[in-house]
Amino acid sequence: MNASAVESVTRAEYCVIACAEAWRGDGEILASPMGAVPSVGARLARLTFAPDLLLTDGEATLVGPDGEPEGWLPYRRHLALVTGGRRHVMMGASQIDRFGNQNISCIGDWEQPARQLLGVRGAPVNTLNNPVSYWIPRHSPRVFVERVDMVCGVGHDRARAAGPSATRFHRIPRVVSDLGVFDFATPDRSMRLASVHPGVTVERVREATGFPLTVPADVPFTRAPSPAELALIREVVDPARTRDREVRV
Repeated sequence: MNASAVESVTRAEYCVIACAEAWRGDGEILASPMGAVPSVGARLARLTFAPDLLLTDGEATLVGPDGEPEGWLPYRRHLALVTGGRRHVMMGASQIDRFGNQNISCIGDWEQPARQLLGVRGAPVNTLNNPVSYWIPRHSPRVFVERVDMVCGVGHDRARAAGPSATRFHRIPRVVSDLGVFDFATPDRSMRLASVHPGVTVERVREATGFPLTVPADVPFTRAPSPAELALIREVVDPARTRDREVRV
């Protein structure tokens, strides 16, 4: 891709690429993206480097990259995929801490929360049975917190404390935000800055994070989409530009 093409890539499109990469190498597995950008990313992955991915509409249908039905996924089969580790979900997070504990239930004390959110939902089962990544469209210290107010999705420290029954299938491949990509490739499995999106500085990421991040000496930029990937994003997968509704720079 030439320089002018790279310059035309939007922040949302870098986020799409970062989300798509979460499913690289997964093989034949159910991709469950939650949110516009992860959905575009999963469909892009299916069309390019992950042709064996199964895509769901979030209800009872398997769909193709164009959104057309490909099969039926009854709820009992969906649960079998989850509990058997054959799904990789990309969830959101109202709060996430340095070890990957996620909160989508409430803000404040459980006895009398300041704000009621979605509830625990399926987060504990997700995180203990199949890979779970996260997509956070607004990176701020209110989301990236030192300690979550309630644990819904289980992080590395709590899984480790619970023992082998919790760690056996526990995996958090990556966290993607509108500022960068994060993983847990550290000795204590705390969050590490893996890449920043072009136009974002490491210092900005630090300031927007409510806990000390592990930051390598040399932080790369998130990879740019190839010309073919960019064409697929803009012309095939997301011509309506739903990605821009979640990422605003």
